[in-house]
Amino acid sequence: MYVAESRSSKAPVAPAGTPGRRVAALRAVPGTVLVLGTVSLVTDVSSEMVSAVLPLYLLTGLGLSPLGFGLLDGIQNGFSALVRLVGGHLADRRGADGAARHKAVAAAGYGLSALCKPLLLLVHTVPLIGAVIAVDRTGKGLRTAPRDAMISLATEPAHRGRAFGVHRAMDTAGALLGPLTAFLVLRLAGGPLLADGGERQGYDAVFAVSACVAVLGVLVLLLFVPNRQPGDEPSTVAPSLRDGLTLLRLPGLRRLAVCACLLGLTTVSDSFLYLLIQRQLHLDTSLFPLLPLGTAAAFLLLAVPFGMLADRIGRRRLFLAGHSVLLVAYGLLLSPFSGLPAVVCVLLLHGSFYAATDGVLAAAAADAVPAEQRGAGLALVGTGQALARFACSLLFGALWGAVGGRGALAWSAGALALCVLGAAAVLREPAAAMPDPDPALDAVPSPANEVAP
Repeated sequence: MYVAESRSSKAPVAPAGTPGRRVAALRAVPGTVLVLGTVSLVTDVSSEMVSAVLPLYLLTGLGLSPLGFGLLDGIQNGFSALVRLVGGHLADRRGADGAARHKAVAAAGYGLSALCKPLLLLVHTVPLIGAVIAVDRTGKGLRTAPRDAMISLATEPAHRGRAFGVHRAMDTAGALLGPLTAFLVLRLAGGPLLADGGERQGYDAVFAVSACVAVLGVLVLLLFVPNRQPGDEPSTVAPSLRDGLTLLRLPGLRRLAVCACLLGLTTVSDSFLYLLIQRQLHLDTSLFPLLPLGTAAAFLLLAVPFGMLADRIGRRRLFLAGHSVLLVAYGLLLSPFSGLPAVVCVLLLHGSFYAATDGVLAAAAADAVPAEQRGAGLALVGTGQALARFACSLLFGALWGAVGGRGALAWSAGALALCVLGAAAVLREPAAAMPDPDPALDAVPSPANEVAP
């Protein structure tokens, strides 16, 4: 395991290509980020194990309709997004030593999710399973903002894109390993046989192993993540929830949040996109379960390089470029091309989109928020984007029913193109943000004061 270490910003820079330069590049990612990446990797293995078998368990085992499952999943995802605001606010509250409570709130979120895994062994009805999943999503909502706040506070501003890229790459590695682990557990347990009261030992084995893995993630967080990050200065200020909402008066954060919401409203959900890939590109249905793995593999390979690129050319620029890449993927789906090569290209573009936007948006938001309210600021942007994408799923589903999948995608692509052009005019990377955008934060008023729009 790694522990956080302090680094001097005045250290001499070695010439490009030398071993010293490569060592300096590794040190740009502090130990706290690596530990949090390990926690996310382990937790994602646990979560994706359950996610991989839950639809089959609910639909074929317990008789839930696809519409009911989609509604259940959508409501819980929307609720999780709203809980992010609470998590960000609680994380910024100060303890007796004046330090923020990022680690405590993140641990509570990870702990809630870990608690839900063994509960799945005890509940056997759809309402109870839905309640357990809701608590799990609550834990996810609580931990996201404080976790990202710890990453941003532990990392020098000039290297935040790389740090978030490393974290997202490790997180995605867990998302890849989770379904594979569930598959192996099911094979060893004899496979799922649940139907009209049949045996369920395969599902129980997955839930039990997932619970053990989740507990391991919580232990890593508690034992190896420091309580205070280098960028978290002691403070007696206790920001209120209203103070968190007034962060939108900061011009940089407001522009970023508005653009993230607008672009989120035109971002087709993964499930719909994979269904379009299968239908538009005439992919064999037996290969459909492999589509998410293709996106995740591209995301894993590109998250770190794109994070480093964001530190060099500007995080907002790369965020917009990522949506332009997604637009190219939509165009390829609407083109006459089909077959496996087209599928591979679309998945590569889809994974590139996530690598250029997911962690990069968090790094860009951290640049625009004062350290004492980092959790609340990140939660505002993340919640807005998540709710916008949830609304997009509802709108896209309705549009699909009216004009078909291809027509719905054409409308979404046109709207995305307009939003990218509009966001490009709004999100101009300030010259002072290259390579270190944080000095301007010194002039940001305290959360108790009102900030001019």
